[in-house]
Amino acid sequence: MNKSTIPISGDGDGSDSNDQPLILVVDDFEDGREMYASYLRYSGYRVDEAADGYEALEKAFALLPDIILMDLSLPGIDGWQATRELKKDARTSKIPVVALTGHALEAHSRSAKEAGCDAFIVKPCMPMDLLNEIRRILDSAAAKNKVE
Repeated sequence: MNKSTIPISGDGDGSDSNDQPLILVVDDFEDGREMYASYLRYSGYRVDEAADGYEALEKAFALLPDIILMDLSLPGIDGWQATRELKKDARTSKIPVVALTGHALEAHSRSAKEAGCDAFIVKPCMPMDLLNEIRRILDSAAAKNKVE
C-alpha cells in the first residue's frame, strides 16, 4: 500500500496550485494509474493516487478530493463497495465518483451507477476523453453547488 499522501503534486509546471481541483486516481494497475495521474498533473490538476479500495477510502476521507476516478476491480475492497462506502458517509457523499474500468458490459455500467458512481468510462480510454469527462463533471458539480 502506497502511503505517500503528502505532498500532493501540483500542476504540470511544477508549482503547487491549491486552487486547482484535487483528483484521486484509484487503480491497482500501476502503469495505468501513473499514466492517467501524470496526464492530469500536466493538465493542471492536483492528483493523489490509491492502489486498492482500502487506500482509496483512507485517502478520500483524509483529502476530500473534488472528484474520484475509481477502478471497479480492486484488491481488498472493490470499487463498487468503496463507492458505496463513500456515498453513505456525509463527508464524501457529494464527491463525484467516475468508474474507470475495463468492464465494458451494460450490466457493469448499471451496477456502477447503482453503487453510486456518477459516470462510467471504459478503459483504456484516451487521456483527453477522460479529461473532458472530468471537466464536464466538475463544471456540473460547481453549477449545482451555486444553486444550493
